[in-house]
Amino acid sequence: MNVSDGSYANDDAGVAEASPVSASSLSLEDGDIHVCQDGPRDAPALLLIHGSASSGRSWAPMVRLLSGSHHVIRIDLLGHGRSAKPADGSYAIPDQARRAAAVLDRLGIEHAVVVAHSSGGTVATALAEQRSELVTALALVNTGPSLAAYLAPDSAATGILQWPPTDEQLRELASTGFSRPGYQVPEELLDDVRSMTHHTFLATMQATRSYLEQRPLPDRLAVLGKPLLVIFGADDRRWRSSAAGEYRAVAGAEVELLPGLGHSPLLEDPPRTAVPLLAYTAKHAVPVER
Repeated sequence: MNVSDGSYANDDAGVAEASPVSASSLSLEDGDIHVCQDGPRDAPALLLIHGSASSGRSWAPMVRLLSGSHHVIRIDLLGHGRSAKPADGSYAIPDQARRAAAVLDRLGIEHAVVVAHSSGGTVATALAEQRSELVTALALVNTGPSLAAYLAPDSAATGILQWPPTDEQLRELASTGFSRPGYQVPEELLDDVRSMTHHTFLATMQATRSYLEQRPLPDRLAVLGKPLLVIFGADDRRWRSSAAGEYRAVAGAEVELLPGLGHSPLLEDPPRTAVPLLAYTAKHAVPVER
């Protein structure tokens, strides 16, 4: 069944998705990358990048809203989801961005709007730094601009010594990702954490920290000259939502705060999150040349 015709369990029961039009594993030199594609192949391309300890499944409730007018591409970054998790792999942000570019090249994508959630925004930024001609525009969803905006204690993640974590530890770790009291974190997303190794869990989180320590994202993006949309759940419990205004340092940046939503608006309220995103991509997505 085509995802654009299917439905998702977009409620507390989970994020189960209809079968994508195409799911495959692409072999790169440092590990296999899992890729899902939805929507018409001749439509403008959207690359969706997930955050830490997650996977492309986190975008499942959004796909049916986006794939009617876009070729939607989701990847599981190395170390996450259904992609490889090598013990000796590099999880540095520039290397994750290089792999994302390699996937687009393999798929024959010449231009894409890159949409990223949370720490996936660091990968999107690095991709634009490396391959300016490939990235036509960026949209960041609850991506903190710098470490100064971070609210959640590091101990919630790095303090996990046993692996895999207990269900209680997983739910505590995930709790700051949502604003609604009593929200039941979808089991599929907890499975994404369970599927990681302790090494990849810690290495990928440290990679994000290192990238932000080197230079805040608004400073990096300001010199790229790319259109930028920032969507931020105003009740984010991981990143100070007022810090979204720092992205206005990027010329022409659009900043959209969503009251009542937390760190994961793509899961908490997909239709509401899709409204500014679709309006933005309508202006900046590049049609495929026939």
